[in-house]
Amino acid sequence: MDVYQSPFGNAHQIKYLEKEQLALFLETAKDNGLEHDYLVFLILSYTGIRVGELVALKWKDIDFKNHTISITKTYYNPNNNAVVYQLLPPKTRKSRRKIIVDKDVIKVLKEHKKIQNKVIEQLGNNYYNHDFIFAKMKRHFGYPIVIKNVRDRMKRLLTIADLNSELTPHSLRHTHTSLLAEAGVSLEQIMDRLGHTDDQITKNVYLHVMKK
Repeated sequence: MDVYQSPFGNAHQIKYLEKEQLALFLETAKDNGLEHDYLVFLILSYTGIRVGELVALKWKDIDFKNHTISITKTYYNPNNNAVVYQLLPPKTRKSRRKIIVDKDVIKVLKEHKKIQNKVIEQLGNNYYNHDFIFAKMKRHFGYPIVIKNVRDRMKRLLTIADLNSELTPHSLRHTHTSLLAEAGVSLEQIMDRLGHTDDQITKNVYLHVMKK
């Protein structure tokens, strides 16, 4: 795990996974993950989207032909009540965006859709069918998963992989930034992909990787 030490002290440390650690984490998610864990963390890692944006994703946001994911809303549920939630506009105007993803992400999405379609077919009217990609497959069928669930699942997988269990889904956003910077993507392009108008943490991670 790499740590960017902010000049403001420990409270401002930015933690993210190195490329090899991310590979280990995703492999652990594939081998030991619970329902849709692998897809959740694959998308968070490969897109840098916020976890609220991820949970709000619907199938209509996926363009399988052009390999894009459209970010048009975010999930709000401060009480972690599975059946009481809101879908709100993205954080900022810049947050509304279209992200190109690679064929691996599209492939796993297609596989997930097939499994979900079978569940919907079996449950019929007992399934809350509102087009959510990351829908509960047990109890409250069809309702979107809650953000706390994503955090807890990530902690479990990090522990299994013997990685820093204090990392959060937001750490994968910083991980994505570091990977793009390492690949030579410009800061401006990274900011566009992340939906930032201006973010000092993203700039700090970028500069840290460039300095290395």
